[in-house]
Amino acid sequence: MAPPLLNLDGIKLTFGGTPLLDGAALTASAGDKIALVGRNGSGKSTLLKIAAGLIEPQDGEVFRQPSATVRYLPQMPDMEGFATVRAYVEAGLGPADDPYRASYLMEHLGLTGEERPGDLSGGEARRAALARVMAPEPDILLLDEPTNHLDLSVIEWLEEELMRTSSALIVISHDRRFLERVSRATVWLDRGQTRRLDKGFGHFEEWRDLVLEEEEREQHKLGRQIVREEHWLRYGVTARRKRNMRRLGELQTMRQRFRGHRGAEGTATMVASDAAESGKLVIEAKNIEKSFGDLTVVKGFSTRIQRGDRVGLVGPNGAGKTTLLKMLTGELAPDAGSVRLGTNLEIATLDQKREAVDPQETLAQYLTDGRGENLVINGEQRHVVSYMKDFLFKPEQARTPVRELSGGERARLILARVLARPANLLVLDEPTNDLDMETLELLQELVAGFAGTVILVSHDRDFLDRTVTSLIAPDGDGRWIEYAGGYSDMLAQRGGTRLDDRKARAKAEAADAQSPGKSEPAAPKGPAKKLSFKQKFALESLPKKIEAVTASISRLENNIADPAYYERDPASFQRTIAALDKERATLAALEEEWLELEMLREEMEG
Repeated sequence: MAPPLLNLDGIKLTFGGTPLLDGAALTASAGDKIALVGRNGSGKSTLLKIAAGLIEPQDGEVFRQPSATVRYLPQMPDMEGFATVRAYVEAGLGPADDPYRASYLMEHLGLTGEERPGDLSGGEARRAALARVMAPEPDILLLDEPTNHLDLSVIEWLEEELMRTSSALIVISHDRRFLERVSRATVWLDRGQTRRLDKGFGHFEEWRDLVLEEEEREQHKLGRQIVREEHWLRYGVTARRKRNMRRLGELQTMRQRFRGHRGAEGTATMVASDAAESGKLVIEAKNIEKSFGDLTVVKGFSTRIQRGDRVGLVGPNGAGKTTLLKMLTGELAPDAGSVRLGTNLEIATLDQKREAVDPQETLAQYLTDGRGENLVINGEQRHVVSYMKDFLFKPEQARTPVRELSGGERARLILARVLARPANLLVLDEPTNDLDMETLELLQELVAGFAGTVILVSHDRDFLDRTVTSLIAPDGDGRWIEYAGGYSDMLAQRGGTRLDDRKARAKAEAADAQSPGKSEPAAPKGPAKKLSFKQKFALESLPKKIEAVTASISRLENNIADPAYYERDPASFQRTIAALDKERATLAALEEEWLELEMLREEMEG
């Protein structure tokens, strides 16, 4: 068996009091695709920097094969000293590397190479940095949040590229769908230590929950054992002094283990402040248009957003998502058409650039607008420190300036302020940026269960699938189309074509139409086909099957909702859980089959 390309073992590093890394390990062999996951602030980026040789640990062993090439993508790339993007990218190549690879990557990442680094947006800088680290095709590729500031078409292209690469890959990302597709193993960094699962990220959450449950059981057993030993020490036979001394020593060791146990970090509590109910109609747009010079961003778009709708906006960077969002909320007037806002609207907005944050303000000042120590959440007055704890901030951080927060902490703080404002319309522009997965799960639950209306912009496909009821996407030349459902539903309705694929296909069709020899009229189409008897029968019978499976799922969910069920009959409880998973999979398959047949019927009849 070949030795690993990279091996970190027993890594220790402490900043301040609590160890950040306390015996962490990380191993990568040729062809490995590893997702490195953990809470914000758990030390993932630090461990990746140790792997790259940028930080020395206080203890532990670091081995890299001497002949192995390593490339590291930081969260904030430094382009100082380079006149153009091409110069920056090619500086990452070795003497034997092919310069064409750099050109290929820049082209597919939407860069010409002639851009000046100082003029780049966040997304462009991230793409340039990706081209630089991927161009040499290194033996080990270390990527820290590679999808930040990238639009969906680039993320999907990057997935395909990383799945094809022969480089050993270790990646940190908050994009669940990205990790599910790219990874084949998962390393979980938790409370300074690492655990490895030799399966991709898609299996991580179930495994993590089992590990935490087992840890909780072991800690409970240890506590009970201490109680028994203390009882024996007080009331047991004392004739055998040597044995007593040994058991007393063991008791002291158990107490030390029990006191020194670092429990799993708590989970944020997110509750939006409710405002009075808005009118049934929230937003109505009729044939709105917007242009900037010769560039048409929105053309002839109409929509009606009702109370309770959760609408997502997707599209490449620069397509006009933020412009359309501002027009829909009345912040920007359209050049043509009209936008009517409903009655009694209370809007809370999370801005993508987070420019409203004053870095000199303390956390308490930012949350209360400098108005004392209390704020009102859903009609209840709460002390700011108590509210901060809901978002995993420590009491001593109340006087901490905002500038000292990490990216994830800053994102949580801004969410805390937005959710403290009474609202019946939430407007969220890239709300998932910099959030760890546990906080992201809570945000998903909040958005999905919000009593009012939500409009959000996001590149996170999994988040969109779990939250929105409809999706608005560009279709070229300023046209926007609204689709029912989430991102996966949009792809199904587009026949599987992604946003960039459709645009490329439209350009190719236009070029074919204008090229010589292509002006002859197309041959007439044959008569439209009809559904077969088997397909028609399935289309008519599937709704009844879906209804029956849905009822079965409801019954099973009611059974496991009984808190005493597990204690009463653990084996039956596990069988019910397995049956529920099977029924849910059956329901998903039936719904997908019905959707495909319904789309086929509409296509043939249309």
